[in-house]
Amino acid sequence: MESIVGNLFLKPGRDKSIVRHHPWIFSGAIKRFEGDLQPGDLVAVRAAGGEYLATAYVNKRSQIQARIVTWDANDVIDDAFWRERLVRALAWREQLQLSAETNAVRLVNAEADGLPGLVVDKYGDYLVMQCLTAGIDSRKQMLAALLVELLQPTAVIDRSDAPVRKKEGLPLTTDVLYGVAIPDEVVITENGLKFAVDLLNGHKTGFYLDQRDNRTVACARRYVADGDVLNVFAYTGGFGVYAAVNGARSVVHVDSSAESIALAQANMRRNGYHRRQDEYVVADAFQLLRDYRDSGRQFDTIILDPPKFAHSQRDVNRATRGYKDLNWLAFRLLRPGGILATFSCSGLVSADLFQKVVFGAVIDAGRDAQIVQTMTQSADHPVLLSFPESAYLKGLLCRVW
Repeated sequence: MESIVGNLFLKPGRDKSIVRHHPWIFSGAIKRFEGDLQPGDLVAVRAAGGEYLATAYVNKRSQIQARIVTWDANDVIDDAFWRERLVRALAWREQLQLSAETNAVRLVNAEADGLPGLVVDKYGDYLVMQCLTAGIDSRKQMLAALLVELLQPTAVIDRSDAPVRKKEGLPLTTDVLYGVAIPDEVVITENGLKFAVDLLNGHKTGFYLDQRDNRTVACARRYVADGDVLNVFAYTGGFGVYAAVNGARSVVHVDSSAESIALAQANMRRNGYHRRQDEYVVADAFQLLRDYRDSGRQFDTIILDPPKFAHSQRDVNRATRGYKDLNWLAFRLLRPGGILATFSCSGLVSADLFQKVVFGAVIDAGRDAQIVQTMTQSADHPVLLSFPESAYLKGLLCRVW
């Protein structure tokens, strides 16, 4: 059993978000700590008057100095507690019945599953963990052992190499916590298609599982058939493969990483598409789109799936300028009646703000557009109602004229 080793007292009037079950406590809300606290230690969170509000693990090195694990004073924080949280998360994925669609699923979505700082993705028989906070990092061996007990994977990989760990004062690490040596590529299936995934070195945990539903929506036959498709920030080619399968006349994959483009090409071939008209371009997306604009090149469908632009609040203005520039260029490159699928995975950029940015881009481009559909993360990436930050992925499917 883990012991609560100290107390965290909030400043007067700063307990409202905690009462409303928001799981983060920022440094500015804290009046004082009691106890000799190390990163990851458990504390009782108390209002200014001393009444118990929640139990959290702490890290004074981070701007988010406490993350709540329970609001119930009767909860005993031990292996059984963490096991129950994992079982609850796994039960939801079982209820989704995704096995007919894919063998790659998000099993734990951090705060949204009551496990702040922990991400677990399943790729076939392999599990990939991300331990993003000091509290989870200090418990990762125990959590890995519980996952082995519950799921009997071939291996559990620790991909704790996300830059956000630096804000926790943690090093970036990659390790195998359980199992045999990991192959260079693991091939997963998604809606009958095959994709090679690099579990040790790929983006995030290896593949963008959160875009599963959106690949089907944005690359539906009614949007891409007989058209020229531009897949920007292609990574391993997911959207492009779906476009080819659904009848795209040509697909241009663009990414700044030569390794990603090589894997995108291999994934196209893996699914039976080795066509002369398809292109695989290693380039800076912003510059390439400008080059296409200057040369008068046009497309019927453009997919913009950029990496996270806003890593902190101070990045938001710069991020919105980047999103506007990208979308402005895309609107300039689309033929009348063309389709733009545009995304932001920056949790600090709200869906409302993102839509306003895209609106500004279409006006500046001198075009008009309809929103055909809004898009978000797939259902195995649930959103906690009391934690809007967990709704990080937003997308717009626009028809342009």
